[in-house]
Amino acid sequence: MKRDSASIIKKYNRIAPFYEGMEAIMEGLFFKHWREKLWAKTEGYHILEVGVGTGKNFAYYPKNTKVTAIDFSPAMLAQAELKKNERGIEVDLHLMDIEFLQFADNSFDTVVGSFVFCSVPTPSKGLKELHRVCKPNGKVLLLEHVLSSRRIISKMMNFFNPVVLSLVGANINRNTVKNVQGCTFRFVRVDERSSDIIKLIEALK
Repeated sequence: MKRDSASIIKKYNRIAPFYEGMEAIMEGLFFKHWREKLWAKTEGYHILEVGVGTGKNFAYYPKNTKVTAIDFSPAMLAQAELKKNERGIEVDLHLMDIEFLQFADNSFDTVVGSFVFCSVPTPSKGLKELHRVCKPNGKVLLLEHVLSSRRIISKMMNFFNPVVLSLVGANINRNTVKNVQGCTFRFVRVDERSSDIIKLIEALK
């Protein structure tokens, strides 16, 4: 495991018991709405969720599918395991790093991630892994917060990014849309309802 990943994992392990409370207001006002849109775009039977965290997406899993979910933080995954058991969610949980997925090529019909690439040390490597495990003609769906296109806001985000990264292990100034476009997907689309900072990205293999 890379040193960068280990450092970020420690931060997520520390905040795992409080994570849902920390984001409760944003979840209710904004994120829930976007999660519904994200999961409505899934297709196929076998779905991979990367960065499952505490299981915030459990409520949106489509019926009659097989979902596999991973996270690189043992403490976050433990919270997801508790929620899985309490709510009777059908999902296979695995401790795994998105940059080193332990799945065969062309394994999943749809790969889904929500607010994940802010915490991936090398985004290009993580995206290549998602492309690899996605089936031909399958799709990768990402809901991500990105660097604002507005000059003043982007400057503020860049200024505060080191503080946020040191506290919670997340970057708030990533150019994830460009990173996805730079990967080997045959088609990339950003949902037209996306905001300046929150982007719903659909990439087809």
